Amino acid sequence: ETEPLTSKKDASDCSKGEDCKENGLLVRNPKSALRLAEDGNKVHPSQGDKGEAAQISNGYSGVQSSAPCNGEQQLMELEDRETWSKKMDFLLSVIGYAVDLGNVWRFPYICYQNGGGAFLIPYTIMALFGGIPLFYMELALGQYHRNGCISIWRKICPIFKGIGFAICIIDLYVASYYNTIMAWAFYYLISSFTAELPWTSCTNPWNTGNCTNYFSKDNVSWSLHSISPAEEFYTRQVLQVHRSNGLDDLGGISWQLTLCLLLIFTIVYFSIWKGVKTSGKVVWVTATFPYIILFILLVRGATLPGAWRGILYYLKPDWQKLLATEVWVDAAAQIFFSLGPGFGVLLAYASYNKFHNNCYQDALVTSTVNCLTSFVSGFVIFTVLGYMAEMRNEDVSEVAKDTGPSLLFITYAEAIANMPSSTFFAIIFFLMLLTLGLDSTFAGLEGVITGVLDEFPHVWGKRREFFVLGLTIVCFLGSLATLTFGGAYVVKLFEEYATGPAVLTVVFLEAMAVSWFYGITQFCNDVKEMLGSAPGWYWRVCWVAISPLFLLFVTCSFLSNPPELRLFDYDYPYWTTVVGYCIGSSSIIFIPIYMVYRLVVTPGTLKERILKSITPETATEIPFGDIRMNAV
Repeated sequence: ETEPLTSKKDASDCSKGEDCKENGLLVRNPKSALRLAEDGNKVHPSQGDKGEAAQISNGYSGVQSSAPCNGEQQLMELEDRETWSKKMDFLLSVIGYAVDLGNVWRFPYICYQNGGGAFLIPYTIMALFGGIPLFYMELALGQYHRNGCISIWRKICPIFKGIGFAICIIDLYVASYYNTIMAWAFYYLISSFTAELPWTSCTNPWNTGNCTNYFSKDNVSWSLHSISPAEEFYTRQVLQVHRSNGLDDLGGISWQLTLCLLLIFTIVYFSIWKGVKTSGKVVWVTATFPYIILFILLVRGATLPGAWRGILYYLKPDWQKLLATEVWVDAAAQIFFSLGPGFGVLLAYASYNKFHNNCYQDALVTSTVNCLTSFVSGFVIFTVLGYMAEMRNEDVSEVAKDTGPSLLFITYAEAIANMPSSTFFAIIFFLMLLTLGLDSTFAGLEGVITGVLDEFPHVWGKRREFFVLGLTIVCFLGSLATLTFGGAYVVKLFEEYATGPAVLTVVFLEAMAVSWFYGITQFCNDVKEMLGSAPGWYWRVCWVAISPLFLLFVTCSFLSNPPELRLFDYDYPYWTTVVGYCIGSSSIIFIPIYMVYRLVVTPGTLKERILKSITPETATEIPFGDIRMNAV
């Protein structure tokens, strides 16, 4: 209950336990946490702090007055949370985050490995009942509560706040290896500014006697021990893995890659240091440029001899594959990691939206664009693989054995090098890889930045630039192990173990906390307040049951059958699996630790502690006409 702002109430009439209005601002006494401002852009703390100052998130600052209503109260300084300059800034940022390097190399490989065109059936089913509902849920949560991944749990279910800390650790792990892959692409980009690309011949200092250039005009036969010049450039010049004996002997640090990574982090810092106002402008280039290049490469690939062989191999359905469990596991994992819930990014980006923004429409548009990009990327890749098979006089299956980054840096790079105008196509291709990676890096770091600034606004709220600088330095130093001669082995280990199971666990607990503790009815009411209509039964069933089961299914499948890692000629020893699981557990361990901490510091009996810990302690401010009110 609040006193109308138009009511006349003199300060002298205020007594203990009442509210008073002064200078147009209605102020609760110290035992209440609700404040209203006549200015619709001014906000308030929340309902549940019971006499304590409400902690206000990134962009909000306020101090609870402890003085009685005596006419000398100091008015709070209230500021609006930063919002996107334009709706397209938000859409392009989300699309840029979701569409990353994995769309170009992982989806085409997963598709042809699991039945070609038949794979699109489990992929679509998993998208409709697992990926898209979780994607929509995170956008709605972020937009309604307007908080990052840590402090948002005060408004949902405080005992699960450890999820936010786990997300931040996972994002730091991703930043420590993902940007190294971009450094490889940057090295290739610099090397492309030559009349003859360096991975087209076997006459370079790094080449061995097994180097075989089957594109040369001489009659060269491809043997079992033959190695293409593109592969030797990648392994012996860029990565220099021959100077490492494996994870137990990584060797020295490559100064060339270190400089490339330093330049990348410099670009990242000056793109995100000021917030979404600046990063929202940068994504107009980094999110749209890849589509221009994909279209150019698609047209070029379709005109190559043998392109039809690659397309046929890509889409030819193998219906028997649909009976295999691993195909459905791969489909679920692919759509989940492609859309990217669980990294705190969707929460952060949506928190800068206007309250009544149509996040339902945004979820459908961005997830559809992401899935179609993956599908089209398959044509871009496989037209070139068909061309390679034609040139080598081999089956497409033999050419398409490279997976992951090797598909881009060896197979595709080699095909480009032997096209007319190879220098031009090499430059635009590696520029495309850089832009694909950059906006994903912007997003991942913004998830951490928003989470920390919202949780500690009085420490970092006015020092964003310094916090972002410290964060980028930490990520750069954390990447040093991946810059060694054996850094590719570290990247592979982190990619498989540090993020996969941990993110799946985080999103499973997030879905359970929202649907079962916060309550699906309350969540749907929140969506109705924003959009004017509540989600239908389809969304409710997905959030309550299908999506959590989807996550549990993928997680259990991964844990029951951990991948046997192999990179180039190096088989990962057993102890690396243990190390991988330890790295993954180091993030999600924050969840049970915080639960125990919460129960210990909360007063009362065990039952009272549990009830307090699962009850939202902070309300959410919602627009109401020209003012903002707390959701009660």
